[in-house]
Amino acid sequence: MRIGIIGAGKIGHVLAVRFAAAGHQVMLSNSRGPDTLTAIVASIQGDVRAGTVAEAARFGEVVAVAIPLRAIRDLPPEPFAGKLVVDANNYWPQRDGRFPELDADQTTSSELLASLLPGATVVKAFNTVFFQRLLDDSHPELPAGDRLAIPVAGDDAKAKRTVIDLIDQIGFTGVDAGTLAESRRLQPGRR
Repeated sequence: MRIGIIGAGKIGHVLAVRFAAAGHQVMLSNSRGPDTLTAIVASIQGDVRAGTVAEAARFGEVVAVAIPLRAIRDLPPEPFAGKLVVDANNYWPQRDGRFPELDADQTTSSELLASLLPGATVVKAFNTVFFQRLLDDSHPELPAGDRLAIPVAGDDAKAKRTVIDLIDQIGFTGVDAGTLAESRRLQPGRR
């Protein structure tokens, strides 16, 4: 499968490592451009390349978004149309600035992303796991019940199944955590 990754920070980098190790084609991107990703791409074994944000979105059958939430408004919606978008973001007001609609609990960060990418199908995943655990605790050889669980939330059952299958392929166990509205339980500070 072709997987585009928007954001080359800790989570984006580790997702590139894990997906490439599972045999997927990966295109990694960031806001500074593909030339800034040469060392990161070279450090990852497998079929990994760098591209612009728009190129990575067009490239991926699945596109993971792992950027500071403040940057989601800068994403160009067109290249994401028709894509399954995995939202790995978290809202941190001290880093992202204030989002009144999130502070008032009128919506979730994933529903906000979905509203900005109207042609995409958004699924929330990977935002609850520390990046080092994604790097170190992959165990595809273990049965599902013995692996680290990763919650997955979304409104499209087929899209959630695709993300759960990808999570399984990289050595974790995806667990259905409900709808995008219910993904508020997966946001920082929630129980």
